[in-house]
Amino acid sequence: MDERSPAQVYALVIGLTLVVAGIAGFFYSASFSSGDGTERDAVLGILDVNGWHNVVHIASGAIGLAVVGSYRGARAYALGLGVVYLLATLLGFIAGDGDEILNLVPVNTEDNLLHLLIGLAGVGAGLATPATERHPPRARTAAAS
Repeated sequence: MDERSPAQVYALVIGLTLVVAGIAGFFYSASFSSGDGTERDAVLGILDVNGWHNVVHIASGAIGLAVVGSYRGARAYALGLGVVYLLATLLGFIAGDGDEILNLVPVNTEDNLLHLLIGLAGVGAGLATPATERHPPRARTAAAS
């Protein structure tokens, strides 16, 4: 592969970032409690996390890293993760600052804004990547001339 598509770049950058963020999140909160008032801590004092939130980040990032070499897989990942993160943004804003999505994943306004950016970037990268891979024209050889 000579050049990565926008979706492949997204899968690599977001995949790696989410895996690292998920692992780092366990240093702040590894609680898998659920329900109202779910135990949480804020990464760098900004982003609310708990064990469930960390697992979601690691899993969604690992999928991106697994498909980065596949043109179609990376496009599907970018579009799919983009839509999922936009849905998470909507659910997060509905839940409200300092509440949880599905009584499991703690979110705050900063999380929601970050999820919005990840979602928009995913949809953008997916749409910027044509459905079928374009191959560069092959160079003519001297024998073919």
